[in-house]
Amino acid sequence: MEEKDTERPSNDSRRRFLKYSGAAIGGVVVGGVLTKALTGGFTKPSETPAPAPATGTEASAIDYNQAPMFFDQTQLQLTEAAAECIFPKDELGPGATELGVAFYIDHQMSSRWGVNAREYRMGPFVKGEVTQGDYQSIRRNELFTMGLQSLEEASQKKYSKGFVDLAEEEKIDILTMMEKGEIMVVNGVTGKTFFNMLRTLTIEGAYSDPVYGGNKNMMGWKMRKYPGNQMSYTEIMDKDQFVLMEPRSLRNHFVTH
Repeated sequence: MEEKDTERPSNDSRRRFLKYSGAAIGGVVVGGVLTKALTGGFTKPSETPAPAPATGTEASAIDYNQAPMFFDQTQLQLTEAAAECIFPKDELGPGATELGVAFYIDHQMSSRWGVNAREYRMGPFVKGEVTQGDYQSIRRNELFTMGLQSLEEASQKKYSKGFVDLAEEEKIDILTMMEKGEIMVVNGVTGKTFFNMLRTLTIEGAYSDPVYGGNKNMMGWKMRKYPGNQMSYTEIMDKDQFVLMEPRSLRNHFVTH
């Protein structure tokens, strides 16, 4: 009998496995559904109806490039606040926040550039001369996130508030301390190194092609009357006066069929 039982199809065993594994893995879900059913939850109308999916022009207006790929929400907000101080909104046009500079920086941190992928990364790591620049043992994205943490800690220490919550003058004060190297980041690296990286990335994010996450709607180019990525200038080469051209992105040259 025992030998015969071992040769029986395993349907019952499979059903038992699915039953018990389902209870173990999805027990909370099943329990929640059961409780809702017992309390009459299925018959109650939803107080907050689910939003309808975006369609038509509303869906096409969504910029899916505006999303963090490396930062968490706190880091993204810190980057946005710091970049806005460096490239603020004024009468000439939008600032870093409206231009999406924080997303550009985030995308750079998540890229091969952010992990120094194309650089020699073996020691010894020594302090270079002024003309050589820094050669760090840590990756760029690590240095940047440590810099953000130091920015936050310096704000809490001096003003008892997070950097995002500081007044504009207070933010500039903390960033000035960073620029002067008065704030330590890690392993002998001062805030000056972090600030220089932040400033460079902020300017890049304001004026690079929108495909990289910044310069939203080419507003940075429009402020500077920069033509962007044009295929040719032959039509205006012989003109003496300045010709204002509608800027074009790499996306404008993409042909769909």
